[in-house]
Amino acid sequence: MMQIAVVVTTYNRPDALERALSAYCMQDDLDIELLVADDGSTADTRSVVEQFAARAPFPVRHVWHEDRGFRAGAIRNRAIAATSASYVVFTDGDCVPLAGFVRNHRRLAEPGWFVAGNRILLSRTFTDLVLAVPPVALEKLPAAEWARRFLRRDVNRLAPLWHVGVGDPLGWRKVQPTRWQGAKSCNLGVWRADLVRVNGFDNAYSGWGLEDSDLVIRLLHAGVRHKNGRFATPLAHLWHADNDRSRLDENRSRLDALVACDRIRAENGLEQHAD
Repeated sequence: MMQIAVVVTTYNRPDALERALSAYCMQDDLDIELLVADDGSTADTRSVVEQFAARAPFPVRHVWHEDRGFRAGAIRNRAIAATSASYVVFTDGDCVPLAGFVRNHRRLAEPGWFVAGNRILLSRTFTDLVLAVPPVALEKLPAAEWARRFLRRDVNRLAPLWHVGVGDPLGWRKVQPTRWQGAKSCNLGVWRADLVRVNGFDNAYSGWGLEDSDLVIRLLHAGVRHKNGRFATPLAHLWHADNDRSRLDENRSRLDALVACDRIRAENGLEQHAD
């Protein structure tokens, strides 16, 4: 069976991370390796990971680097370098996987394609309930309750909960094979060989924003195509305050330059984290 590594990126939000990690034990596909890509969190996060690893039914690794600001791309590269799995699913520590998330990423994986799913955004009030003790179990929430939460504006959409299966007789999952917009690292499946080919994420991105778009564009430049994972790989994204976006203009300029050329590899990327 294809080896899958789930890379969960986090930074100093142990309550959300614990909730997200616990949901992986509820998946019906447990044949995974899970790596927590920790962008410099304090000991509280390490404790959550260690406690979870002791009870998880699959291998768990904590990959950490020093806190020198937002460096999500660099810590994901460290996690990629730490696994030999043939397929990598990227997500975040504030994203709770719902039913079928791992199983359907496995079924959608196809050589020559990356898979980009989407997410459901939760309100601050609903997030507090999900993180409460005892928590609201999103994985077991009935459809009627999701609908009620939507009417109360506790969730921004219901469409991702609609499972249409992974079969694609009409070809709609591949209808926009070169689209990079909308593909985010909170729900992204990529063959490890393709990540190696493009040298992973670009470590030059610092501060919030667009390091995932940079990766996707370089994958497209390399001939890897976009497969739509919607209606199969649902995630619930817990509320958080906006990140510091002071470096966004700089990151956007870097991305614009990439869009205007055909560069495939990151000059400073995955290779810099190889042993």
